[in-house]
Amino acid sequence: MANMIYRRTGRLSRLIIRRDRLRIPIWLIGICFFTFIVPVTFLGLYGSQQERDAMAETMENPAMIAMVGQADLDNYTVGVMTAHQMLLMTAVVVGLMSILLVARHTRGDEEDGRIELIRSLPVGRLSSLNATLVVYTITNILLAIIVGVGLYALNIESMNLEGSLLYGAALGATGIIFAGVTALFAQLSESSRGTIGYSIAVLLIAYLVRGIGDVSNEALSWISPLGWVTKTAAYGENNWWPIILTLIVSLVLFSLANYLNAIRDLEAGFLPSKPGKKHATAFLQSPIGLALRLQRTGTISWAIGMFVMGASYGSVLGDLDSFFEGNDLMQQMLASEEGFSVTEQFLPMLMIVMGILATVPPIMAMNKLYGEEKKNRVEHILGRAVSRTKLMASFLIISVVNAFVMISLAGIGLWVAGASVMDEPFEFGTIYGMALAYYPAMLVMISMAVLLIGYLPRRTSLIWLYVFYSFMVLYLGGIFQLEEWVGKLSPFGHVPQLPVEEMSWMPIVILTVVALVLSILGFIGYNKRDIEG
Repeated sequence: MANMIYRRTGRLSRLIIRRDRLRIPIWLIGICFFTFIVPVTFLGLYGSQQERDAMAETMENPAMIAMVGQADLDNYTVGVMTAHQMLLMTAVVVGLMSILLVARHTRGDEEDGRIELIRSLPVGRLSSLNATLVVYTITNILLAIIVGVGLYALNIESMNLEGSLLYGAALGATGIIFAGVTALFAQLSESSRGTIGYSIAVLLIAYLVRGIGDVSNEALSWISPLGWVTKTAAYGENNWWPIILTLIVSLVLFSLANYLNAIRDLEAGFLPSKPGKKHATAFLQSPIGLALRLQRTGTISWAIGMFVMGASYGSVLGDLDSFFEGNDLMQQMLASEEGFSVTEQFLPMLMIVMGILATVPPIMAMNKLYGEEKKNRVEHILGRAVSRTKLMASFLIISVVNAFVMISLAGIGLWVAGASVMDEPFEFGTIYGMALAYYPAMLVMISMAVLLIGYLPRRTSLIWLYVFYSFMVLYLGGIFQLEEWVGKLSPFGHVPQLPVEEMSWMPIVILTVVALVLSILGFIGYNKRDIEG
């Protein structure tokens, strides 16, 4: 009986590998490239232990602990430095990889009718789900091996074999547990959009809970899978038990997903969905009203998440100046920014992170247009008295407003929490102005999504590579001491770093004009190309 349930799982696994023969290598190459380049760069920038100890002191503050986690700062070797500053952030990317790929082959295929077609063949009821879990478990194991062996092969003194394998295992285990999270939500939610939304929400909550726990209450870190990542202390204590814990929880998630998949109806979900209204309002019958309704839940979830993220960063601002008070070494290191407090000098880094993360939901909102096109839903709208221009404009307006709301809520959350913990809080206009300075750069990213939809609709995912590039070069730019032009390749690299730098309106105007031009070109392409059906 069991054999019948899992029949042809191996063959379906090969089908998944065939379909993702480009996606999987691209993800693995990208993650491994940034993983291997970091320790080599650190070795060149911080060649002596004295320089590494100085860097350790800069990391020993609540803001940085909230961002990258805790570490053994008394033994800050190149290995410990790499694990401290990169392991958690890379684990988040690996988790996102698993979420997107697993959702594509579970609820995504079910939503598109592929699972129904597959089940009409002599395959087991649970074969599709388990083929997906097998493929991406193996993918994450492969990632763990490549990263572990690759880091050790760099032949850096402080990066021994055990620590390197543990580093890779932490990444692989994170990918496996979020494959389980996504598989579970694929049974609970009725749509791929909901599956991805809920899974990413768990990823963000895990990051925020870990950050709050590392700064204020360490017990909170124990309930976050990303907290377990930092508990490994790779290249330091080398704790393997968090990996074992992660794999045990992953097995539980896999089993629960299998059980729910076995007892539910095809295309059904366990989360209740209320019936729609008998009669649609005039607004809902418009393209913008329909598009907004489709994205309502995701938008609200992201809005709450952005405010919480801003508040979590703001909650540590009150401790920065007191931490560095009387620290001669830090005063020497920050001499180039004389006249600004430590808090003011950390704000630009926090703003870059919030600005880039706030760009994710509006791009998702814009890409929803092509998502609807792939599902053959756009034809029904265009078959009425609705032009392509009006349809694309509806999604663009939603995306533009979405971006404004997200960056605004992040800035407001930062100010509210900061004002409650700082003796001399920043004025609201100062923080809010710093946040809005990133809005034109966000518009450029949205306009690039419009351009891809207009001319290269099947390559819309390329925009995510650009977002990832922007995050890496700007977040790591100061650490790696990258050339200025590398950051300038991203629109976020042109935003004035308030309050350390003076406000310059020319880059803001140029970014806005670029966004407008790219959007117009995208509209032209969308009106000329064929609608996919």
